[in-house]
Amino acid sequence: MSTQPETPTRRPNMVFLLTDDHAAHAIGAYGSVVNTTPRIDEIAESGARLEHCYATNSLCTPSRASILTGTYSHVNGVYGLKTHIDASQPTFISRLREEGYRTAIVGKWHMGDGETDGVSHDPQDFDYWDVVLGQGEYHDPRFRSADGERTEEGYATNVITDLSLQWMDAQVADDEDRPWAILIWHKAPHRPWQPDPAHLDLYTDPIAVPRTFFDDYSTRTASARRAAMRLAEGMHLRDLKTLPPEGLTYEELSLWKYQRYMEDYLRCVHSVDVNVGRVLDWLKERDLFDDTLVAYSSDQGFFLGDHGWYDKRFMYEESLKMPFVVSYPRRIPAGTVYEGTASNVDMAQTFLDAAGVAHHPRMQGRSFFGDLVGEPTAPQADGLYYRYWENDDYDHHAPAHYGWRTERYKLIYFYNDGLGLPGTTNRQYPPEWELYDMEQDPDEVNNVYDDPAYREVREELKVAMWKAQESFGDAPHPSQPVPTGLTVDA
Repeated sequence: MSTQPETPTRRPNMVFLLTDDHAAHAIGAYGSVVNTTPRIDEIAESGARLEHCYATNSLCTPSRASILTGTYSHVNGVYGLKTHIDASQPTFISRLREEGYRTAIVGKWHMGDGETDGVSHDPQDFDYWDVVLGQGEYHDPRFRSADGERTEEGYATNVITDLSLQWMDAQVADDEDRPWAILIWHKAPHRPWQPDPAHLDLYTDPIAVPRTFFDDYSTRTASARRAAMRLAEGMHLRDLKTLPPEGLTYEELSLWKYQRYMEDYLRCVHSVDVNVGRVLDWLKERDLFDDTLVAYSSDQGFFLGDHGWYDKRFMYEESLKMPFVVSYPRRIPAGTVYEGTASNVDMAQTFLDAAGVAHHPRMQGRSFFGDLVGEPTAPQADGLYYRYWENDDYDHHAPAHYGWRTERYKLIYFYNDGLGLPGTTNRQYPPEWELYDMEQDPDEVNNVYDDPAYREVREELKVAMWKAQESFGDAPHPSQPVPTGLTVDA
């Protein structure tokens, strides 16, 4: 049994490490069977692991906007990849800076750059910002800062860490007592997967195939089956770098692509883990680890051959679930596991609570910091509201949908209408529903929406989702009927 940490005498420094497309099930602390991540696991062992942390819109740009602002996509205005952030919005970083924190971001911003129609998309409220252009390159990445653009030689994950540690060194040298917060946001392991040459000998043995690899989608809606995310059909040479052998069957081609994809993906993850270790070692060598909040997460999950897919976007668990591990030995007991529902919208308030800084009134969600330190400040969330706004995007043709996930059930409504958002073909199809019993069917292969045994649960979930939309200020799609038994004011 862990002892309760002592009361801190100073505000914590903060290091928030964020990756792009790092699935929770490729992290040792989350039970990975395909790789090991000892340094990321070290954060969880020293502090806490969130077992049920989810993205509210499983796409890079909107998830990052939600993390920063503590708001849903319809509030912060970042719906998809082609809608860039108004960087003047209040964020947890702006609140920290107002309360005396020194602030920095190094690495992947990916929410636009420069200015459009008088709106700045560059990072704001950072004393120092140095970010890669767009998605960024793995080798010799180009950076953009207040001083302009330049190229840094080296491997991106190493370079981002180098620059971050340089800034951290300067803060310690300048003022040991004034707290600082840095966002170290990596490109990895986003596609195209290009490992550090030093790690090309890793993961050359056959990699375990997920149980659902040959999912036939037999109970799924047409909305799900239309998605161009199957490995055999959708993964191209730009991702794999080598051509497959000739004469392979469909199943053989799927397996061949899976092995090539996963070995490079996991090698990129390994570089991240090594560099997480560099940051932890830096803190420990300076006796700062106990007084620093260190968090590790990814902007969403990712399909690692699950259901035969790659990419994200869907509300299915592998895409929806975000890893989130955090240490702050002065406050969070080692080995804590938080079983409540949390989301990217909750992170801003959580960081502010850890610093003792008041939330901005615009922020949504709830802080889970109190839960981690044994002093809950609000009832736990009774569900997770999700909305993927893009419809029939050009690459993956994923459908626009929203849904409600409780501890046991998941309800999804594919409304199949992009509402004019940029970046989609916006072909429209009839709306469809799916329902999963996550207790009986954790792999989500059996859609029970039309099963009479689930009728009552189904209708209760519709009401709960409608009420959640109302509480968050999001309007249901016009095609969705008012749930049975719900009275709506005219």
